[in-house]
Order: sequence, then structure tokens, then C-alpha cells
Amino acid sequence: MTQIGAEVADSAQTPLAERMRPRRLDEVVGQMHLLAAGRPLRHAISGDRPHSLIFWGPPGTGKTTLARLIARHTDSRFLAVSAVLAGVKDVRAAVEQAQQTRAREQRGTILFIDEVHRFNKAQQDAFLPHVEDGTLVFIGATTENPSFALNDALLSRARIYPLKPLEAADLERLADRALTDAERGLAGADREPLAIDADARALLAQAADGDARRLLNLLELAADLATDVADNPAGAPVTTGAEPEAGSDAAPGPDPTFAARQAEPGRICVEIARQVVEGGVRRFDKGGDAFHDQTSALHKSVRGSAPDAALYWLARMIDGGCDPLYIARRLVRMASEDIGNADPRALDLALNAWEAQRRLGSPEGELALAQATVYLAAAAKSNAVYNAWNQALKDARQHGSLEVPVDLRNAPTRLMKELGYGHAYRYAHDEPDAYAAGERYFPDGMTQRRYYQPVERGLEVRIKEKLARLAELDEAAAKDRPPRR
Repeated sequence: MTQIGAEVADSAQTPLAERMRPRRLDEVVGQMHLLAAGRPLRHAISGDRPHSLIFWGPPGTGKTTLARLIARHTDSRFLAVSAVLAGVKDVRAAVEQAQQTRAREQRGTILFIDEVHRFNKAQQDAFLPHVEDGTLVFIGATTENPSFALNDALLSRARIYPLKPLEAADLERLADRALTDAERGLAGADREPLAIDADARALLAQAADGDARRLLNLLELAADLATDVADNPAGAPVTTGAEPEAGSDAAPGPDPTFAARQAEPGRICVEIARQVVEGGVRRFDKGGDAFHDQTSALHKSVRGSAPDAALYWLARMIDGGCDPLYIARRLVRMASEDIGNADPRALDLALNAWEAQRRLGSPEGELALAQATVYLAAAAKSNAVYNAWNQALKDARQHGSLEVPVDLRNAPTRLMKELGYGHAYRYAHDEPDAYAAGERYFPDGMTQRRYYQPVERGLEVRIKEKLARLAELDEAAAKDRPPRR
């Protein structure tokens, strides 16, 4: 358990992201939907009226920082617990400290629980009575949707504040601040002054993907590279800007210091920025909100007949590390749910893409996924099979185990034949047009159902016409229909 005490030492050993953590509200970048004048959170902080709350947002958006600032602005004691490492014992210890602070100092305590979604129900319930009696104010931080990850008792006592990924302009402004801050940043009397090119700044902001901590970590790496150039400007001759050819005697592979050698001393150029962002990862949590949100976006783009958007979301998921076989399974689902019999080839193509990915792996198999995605998005759409299936399931569950009509039962034994099994069954292939007009296939006690309602698109146009003709034959045969035995 940690608590606010002295400020973090601004030493070379302290990461830049920690040194640059805001100490005042006006240092926070982004989140103006919460911190602008007149907004409820800003009003509560300024008025020294802290309340229990949950910050919900992606990494690096300021959840921990805002919790610390609330404690500082309200003169509250700050106790921090990580739900990854802590348990009920740690929560009880925090409650005891809060009670002592309240009795001895007449100060409130803020209990900050990072990754609170990792707590189980018993752990979440452990501090609720003390929130209710005012012993402490609870602030939670989570990257997961609180409505799924937290229990109702906790949600009813805490207000949810969603935090948004930082915009590129916010991240670029943060980079400039870090480069010019002489107290905590990369400037100062004991450091060589650093400049950054606009395209390098933009590249770092893009690679940070809305995450301030990632931006500052990348910037610190870039600054180290640029400083190395300043310390050794004659490390290698400046060439035309082309990398040494891979496999040559001079460079058996890509040279990790090549970008730095091309840079101007004391300046972060785009080559240095590109060097540090290689291997960066996008925000995709393989099971959390980003995973489900991007899966939903892909599915809705296919359903909405938007192949370009569908390709974009497919690329986002692949780039973020999603298992391509999971995507293949989703494409098969889309082929049946949103296209169905309007274009039965969609299911074949989705299954073939799945098999191609399974056989080839990545990256070769990903092109088959892209092909299937485009085809599904451009195909005629119908959810008639999907709706029909759900209605049939509903009836099956509601009506229980209705018996199979005797004339539809198989009769492999003599006894079954004597009992009349299959006696009145009409073999469709012996009927005109291979259709037993008027034959009933639903159980006794159920009226005729019409689950499947084809649409006026794709192949279902012809299916609808055929079913309409068969319905006319049924109607004509209804008057002559014999009763079931």
C-alpha cells in the first residue's frame, strides 16, 4: 500500500512519465469533458467535496493521476492499493488507517484501488460499509466496462467517469512540455537542449495511440538516441539516407543505430522517432472492452455493406494481436446471420477463408480473411434464417416435449408398424413435383408456423417465390386433407 508523501524525486533514474505526472489540474491534458469549468468532476474537486467514483478508460489516460490530484486538492490522505496484488487483508488495513486519520487529524481518506475489476465480489464488498459511513472515499480505476466487471452494490455507491484516449494534439502538446520543462522534463542546465521535428512529434503521438504514458516513454527513448548522436556526432559518416543493404559485408542485417547516425545532434528527427516506435502495439486487450468493441465494429461494418470500413476494423484487430482464427469464426457467423440464403456462397467463402488461415497461418492466411470480409460486406443481406432460427428455438423451449406425430415416425420394427408408425406418411418423391401438398409436419397441439420469411434480395427472391407456390398448393389441398390417425 502506498500513500502520497513527498513528490517523486526528479532524478535521472525516475522514468520521464513519472516525473511529468501532473501536480495541478491545469497540467492535465485532455479529458475536458470532465475537467472543463462547470463540469461535475471539476466542480466537486474545486469545492472540496470529493465523492466515491470510478475512472473507466484505456491505459495512460490519467486515472491514477486524477485520483492523486483529487486527494491533493481536497487535503485528503491518499492510500493506493493494486487489486492485482492486494486482498481483503490490505483493504481492512487501509480502512484502519482511514479510521485513525479521521480520529487524530480530522482528515478524510481517499482509498484508490487500481484495476478494481480484478477484485472479486467479496473483496469489493469489504470496504462498502466504510464508504457508506464516511470513513473513506473510494476511487477505483478500471480498463474494463464497470457494468460487467463490478458488482451492483459498488456501482450504486460510486459515480462512473469515462476517460477518453488522448487526442494527437494533446499528446503533441505533452511532448513539447516534456522537452521544455527544466524541472521535471528533458530540459535543464545539466542536459543538452533538445528539439523535435514536427513529423517526428506527430509520429510519436500516433504511435502512442491515445496513451500519455506510452508517449512519454517513446519520447524518452528518442531523446536518449538523439543525445547519443550529440555525444558522438562523428560516429559514422552521414550518407544519402538509405539504409545499408541487408546482407552486405558492412551490415549483415538492419543496423539499429543507423537512424541515430543520420540525425542532427540534439534533434529528434523522424528517423529516430521511427526507430523507437518499431514494434509498438495498438490498444487491443484480447478479451476486454477494446476486443469486443472492435469485433462489434467489424460485424456492423459487414452488416452495413461497408467493405472499406470492414477491412479497416479487420486490420485493426490483426494489427492489435487478435487471433486470426477467432476472426475467421466470426466471419462464418456473419455469413449465416446477416447474409444467409440471400447469397449462400458467402458461407462457403467464409469457411474457405477459415481453412486457408488454419493451413497457411499468418500473414499469408490473412489475405483470405480480407477476401471473405470484402465479399460478405458486398453481398446481398438477409437475416431471415437468423430470425427464423430464434423463433423456432423459442417455440421448442416454450412448448416442451411434444410428441412426434405417428405418421412422421420411423418404423424399423414389426411392432412399430403394427402401432401405425409411418402409416399415413406421404413420400414426397412419389408426389407431383416431389411435394406432398397439404402434409403437416408440426406436432399435434401446434398450429402451422411460418418462421422463415425470405427477403426480396439475392437468391431469397427465388426462394420466396417457390415457397409462395408451395403455400398455394397447401391451401388447395387443405379441404381434402385427411385427419391424422
